[in-house]
Amino acid sequence: MRCGSGGTPAGSIENGKIVDVDGFATALRQLIARTEVRDNRALIAVSDSVATFRVLRFATATPEQGIDSAIAKEFPLDPDRMATRWAEVHSNGRERVVYAAAWDRAEVRKITDTARLAGLDPVVVDLKSACIARAVAESSCVVVDLSTEPAEIILIDGHLPQVWHSFRIEVAPGDDLGSILATPIRSVLRFYQRKKDGDFGPQSPILISGEQVVPAHVLSGLAESLEHPVEALQVPARVPQEVRHATYLACLGLIMRRS
Repeated sequence: MRCGSGGTPAGSIENGKIVDVDGFATALRQLIARTEVRDNRALIAVSDSVATFRVLRFATATPEQGIDSAIAKEFPLDPDRMATRWAEVHSNGRERVVYAAAWDRAEVRKITDTARLAGLDPVVVDLKSACIARAVAESSCVVVDLSTEPAEIILIDGHLPQVWHSFRIEVAPGDDLGSILATPIRSVLRFYQRKKDGDFGPQSPILISGEQVVPAHVLSGLAESLEHPVEALQVPARVPQEVRHATYLACLGLIMRRS
């Protein structure tokens, strides 16, 4: 297996969306050349900023037309700008669990155009949150990725992404990193705790991923403040040092993706 990581030109990405297609494509083409990748098929994990998703539950007898109608009401969006798709991810005889996503056509087109300019054939475009939910070992947890700009919080329950939230983090010398992180994480936890149909509970861990190691005292302080276990996201096996942990997990999740 070949693996590589590279930066993008300044200003080519803003808030997870591609701004400079040509510049990004050039950087991607150079990365492919350096890693000597020969296959041109591309599985692409994209920022959740280009889409929105819901996990919905329906009675087993609900027909597909009924699900289509319910999802259309859930995403009251402009159909000329947004596309919608859903897939059944679980059925236990009592209910059908459906994962539905709606995405900005123009933003996804920029991503696929960038891949093609770099000499790739984009065969799959998937959300980062869904990819990480497949690859992370815990069935219910919160993944906090501090390596992105802005930082991201993904709440996973039942191996499905349930909530995605982004936030900007600015830490000055002397600032309490634990308090800065606690506020957005607590907001996500409180939002999801309003739901009554999940398995997410006080033993569900909060996993922190970043380019710098978060000190142990910050992790223990967060655990006490949030009343959840808090630990560093474990490095997957065989990850090169230059590849971010959360990025590698997203790649694994792409490989695990169902057609």
